[in-house]
Amino acid sequence: MSAATATALSPSTSLRNSLNSYPNWMKWQSSPCQSTTFFIPRAAASPDTGKGNKKRKPKAKKPSSPTPVTTTTTESMSEEEQPQPQQQQQQQQVSLSLDDVNPVGLGRKSRQIFDDVWRKFSGLGQISRTTRADDMEALDALLIREGPMCEFAIPGAQNTTVLVVGATSRIGRIVVRKLMLRGYTVKALVRKADQEVLDMLPRSVEIVIGDVGDPSSLQAAVEGCNKIIYCATARSTITGDLYRVDHQGVSNLTKALQDYNNKLAQLRAGKSSKSKLLITKFKSEDSLHGWEVRQGTYFQDVIASKYDGGMDAKFEYTETGQAVFSGYVFTRGGYVELSKKLSLPLGSTLDRYEGLVLSVGGNGRSYVVILEAGPSADTTQSKLYFARINTKIGFCRVRVPFSSFRPVKPDDPPLDPFLVHTLTIRFEPRRQRPVEGSAGMKQDPRSFKLILEYIKALPTGQETDFILVSCTGLGVEPNRREQVLKAKRAGEDSLRRSGLGYTIIRPGPLMVMLEEPGGQRALIFDQGNRISQGISCADVADICVKALHDTTARNKSFDVCHEYVAEQGRELYELVAHLPDKANNYLTPALSVLEKNT
Repeated sequence: MSAATATALSPSTSLRNSLNSYPNWMKWQSSPCQSTTFFIPRAAASPDTGKGNKKRKPKAKKPSSPTPVTTTTTESMSEEEQPQPQQQQQQQQVSLSLDDVNPVGLGRKSRQIFDDVWRKFSGLGQISRTTRADDMEALDALLIREGPMCEFAIPGAQNTTVLVVGATSRIGRIVVRKLMLRGYTVKALVRKADQEVLDMLPRSVEIVIGDVGDPSSLQAAVEGCNKIIYCATARSTITGDLYRVDHQGVSNLTKALQDYNNKLAQLRAGKSSKSKLLITKFKSEDSLHGWEVRQGTYFQDVIASKYDGGMDAKFEYTETGQAVFSGYVFTRGGYVELSKKLSLPLGSTLDRYEGLVLSVGGNGRSYVVILEAGPSADTTQSKLYFARINTKIGFCRVRVPFSSFRPVKPDDPPLDPFLVHTLTIRFEPRRQRPVEGSAGMKQDPRSFKLILEYIKALPTGQETDFILVSCTGLGVEPNRREQVLKAKRAGEDSLRRSGLGYTIIRPGPLMVMLEEPGGQRALIFDQGNRISQGISCADVADICVKALHDTTARNKSFDVCHEYVAEQGRELYELVAHLPDKANNYLTPALSVLEKNT
């Protein structure tokens, strides 16, 4: 073994002591440009089995430890280090020629010693859950920062704790091991911690018992976590299970992570990078001051008066403690809106934020959010930008990134959040989806009710907070595909509205019967439900791990599968990214061409 190898395998004192059990004759030292003398360890010569009076060579006593193989150079030694004549004479007496060495014995002995050292080293990987904190830190330094796994370590992984939901699934088990190999702290959320589950996960994984359908059991799971990878899926096609795991489970976890981040922000006096900027909160009747209700039409007065059916709207604080914007629009081309000039805290500007998040409720209508931007001193130079949002029956959070706002006049420049000074929420009857009421009766799309709880600005983030493994629907039985996709898409929508940085991965059919390792085939990244090929679980797990710190993966949804050859003229995919080795950063160029929030 070379000196370099010995150094790589001995980053700590404990491991160095184990390596010192190697006999000295396995170490090699060399000095250039000088004559070299080899001292070979004495080995017992094979006994002479021949008959006759042939003399047998006398056996030398077996030394207690093999004589080291060294290279001596007289010129390179100091006077103290130069061997004395008596020592040289002893070395000459015990030296043997290569013909006297038994290679079989030497090989067997060296193999036994190496196996013993390797057994000690590999035992370090089995970290007990009862390991003390100081011992855990020492082992982390040994195995990750300096040990043989350092080539897999990712900068920042030591300070990142990832919660893996669905850690015992096919993808989840691979995700857990990839995370540990790269130096992350891993927590696994499981419904029960029986022996079968314990055998599936490494011992150093912190196991938390909980259910994604029970919000109260998720507080302990997200405690101390920075990111979440959601690999769980319903095990049956029962509508209740699909809703509980694929939809409500995602919503519960996003809310739990947000509550934990808000708790940290309060402890840090609002200085957390994940804390939102409160624009307005409708908690009392005084909070309605400054909001103005207006109405208008898109047509000229002559045309509008011909089809005038009347419209009305009001904004009030009810006895139940809710701020309600409600009314109706029966006029063709008419609209009603709620508007206010923003008053941000001193030193706060919206250009430091990513978008808006609205906590609202009502009867499931769609609205238009309008931002007016320009010099506050001269509103005549202001420009209007709009984005459409959809709500649902009941309460929900709606995320509106600044990148989704489009100018009303196509020739106007893109929105500059720094110049925003007025916020407007508009209702118009057109483009309203039919919504059934509680009694199953369809509601009149010309009436609306919007309950406002708060409006906040989302902090600008560089990385994703929540990675969701969804599906494209391929490989699902036709009779259950619609139910599965409905639950999956509902979970995706709840994640987008949460305000967290997200990455939604929709893999093709997972190769279960013939599972293959990751990195063997090229991958296709696309948007639009156009892929048709499968993908291995290992490749999906690798994408999840790479997306944790990839800025291009934030707020992206995409389909992925293995490469295939499409018919000429029917090429559907956007990009093929080859995976030649583990160090290749294929995700950044693949996702840079895809759109956000899809």
